[in-house]
Formats: sequence, structure tokens, C-alpha cells
Amino acid sequence: MIWHEVTIHSTEEAVEIVSNFFHERGAGGVSIEETGSLNRARDTSFGQWYDKPFNDIPEGEAVVKAYYPEMTDIDPIIRELYSFIEEIREYPIDVGKASITVKIVDDEDWANAWKQYFKPVAVTDRLTIKPTWEEYMPKPGEIIIELDPGMAFGTGTHATTSLCLQTLEQYILPDMDVIDVGTGSGILAIGAVKLGAKHVLALDLDPVAIVSATENVELNKLVKQVTIVQSDLLQVLKTSGQGDKNDIGVSLPVDLVVANILADIILLFIDDVYRALKPGGIYITSGIIGQKASEVEQALEKAGFQLLQTNKDQDWVAIAARK
Repeated sequence: MIWHEVTIHSTEEAVEIVSNFFHERGAGGVSIEETGSLNRARDTSFGQWYDKPFNDIPEGEAVVKAYYPEMTDIDPIIRELYSFIEEIREYPIDVGKASITVKIVDDEDWANAWKQYFKPVAVTDRLTIKPTWEEYMPKPGEIIIELDPGMAFGTGTHATTSLCLQTLEQYILPDMDVIDVGTGSGILAIGAVKLGAKHVLALDLDPVAIVSATENVELNKLVKQVTIVQSDLLQVLKTSGQGDKNDIGVSLPVDLVVANILADIILLFIDDVYRALKPGGIYITSGIIGQKASEVEQALEKAGFQLLQTNKDQDWVAIAARK
């Protein structure tokens, strides 16, 4: 199959918002390549070894590529992308040079090439993300998350996801009911169950995410413990009564909510999360660029949450709060 490959040279700081632009405009796949420089600070707390850089992308920069079927009218998308980049420049997000190129490629050139860079990665001393195509012998007590993200989702090793998994490990208790808002590949839902949650309701508005999460939940043999629904949090709250599972697998209110999405979206439904949680329930949220952290913290406190901790990795932040 032939595709339009749209490439934008931007920054690691802008990766999430640029990727979201492409997803919302129907990209058949999005790939992200960040700097491969060995000069950057790298986490070696779990014995990771970095032999040589994978690429020559300058420090702090990133290349985002989106793929659209050949029959797509690509020109309106490109015009909208240029306008979108100019809008971003008005916010405290550095998009860098944001140069854009478009070319035609065959899917054999890209569909599997990115897999060579995705290796098993320890995100905590207990949790390791393993691509399905890699051989790996787990250590005693090590928890393995099998993942095949496809082209539409990240590998789970981005700072926002790692932060969420690390924070989940601190707060998950046995038999918790959990909601994962914006589940994407399903990695946080899978991680929550493997860390001890009784059941997870995984929500996403994107039908591609629903397919990806379903496949990954099946890979990890957790179909009975994870319910995947195409919805947003508010819709679930409207259609499900207190304590009534109503085919969503969990009883509302729940013990913990996790959301790894953009800060601007997080700010829109903080009150909904508050209603979805039991008294004493935990809210873990990530996908927050550093400059937005104080705004999210203030909104959480205003809604009635008690801030528990803020974890940072590069320019990203994860926040844990208690109802």
C-alpha cells in the first residue's frame, strides 16, 4: 500500500501535542523518534546499558512522522498543520524549527522498521515492558508487560507512561477497582492489573485505541480483568449508577483513576474524576509538561484533592492526589 509520509522536525517537548494533532486528523500511523545522543541524561537505575546512539537527532529535538493512505487529500491537512504550529508558538511550548516535509512511501519501507529500536525496558525494579517479537528471560519476581503498540501508539517507554507506571506501583493495592482514561495501547490498564488491581475499566474515544488495547490485553491474558469501552469518563459516569457494574467491570465510585493525556484535557474533567472516586481514592495523572504542572496542581486542590506527590522525568510531570 502507498502512503503519504508527513514529517515534522520539532522538539521532545512538543511530541505529545503534535502526535495528537495527527491522530485527531485520521493518521493511519504515527512514529516518534527522539534524540539518540549519548550525551543526554539517561536512567540506568535498573541496569540499562546504552552502547551507541541510534540516530543523529540533536539533543532535545524529535522527528514525528504521520502516515495517510494515498487517496487522502493531504493538502488541507498540511495547511492546517502549518496553522496549528503557529498557534502552538503562542503557548509556552517550544516547537523548534517545525520544518515540514511530505513524500510518498510504500508500507514495506516503514511498517516494521521502527521495531528494531524497541527492546525490553525496565521501567521500575519490578515492571518491564517487552515487545512481543523480542526474546526475554524475566528475573524472579519481575512483572512483564507484553506490548505490540503498532504504528498508532508509543512503545510505553516515553517519560509520561513510565512516570504513570512508576506512580501506579506506589499506590495500587490488591483488589482495587481502577479506571484508565485515554488508555491508548492499554499499557496502564495492563500494568495496573499486574500490580494487583482487581479490575480495570479502560476508556478511549479513539476506535484505533480500542483495537490496540484489546489486542494487548489479550496478549497479556487479562481479558477477564480489563474491560475496554469506547467512551470518555463523563459518559461512563452518566450511564452507570453508584455501585452498579453495568457491564463496565468496575463498581462506581472506584479506588483509583489514572489518566495519561495532555494537561489541557486533564483540566477539563477534574471534577468528573472527583465524582468517580471513593473518599480516599487516588488520582494519578501524567502527560503534563513542566510549565503546566502548577496549573494542574492548583485545579486539583480547588476540586478538593489533596496533593500527595509530583514525580518528574525530563520535562514531564506525573501527579498523585487523594480525594
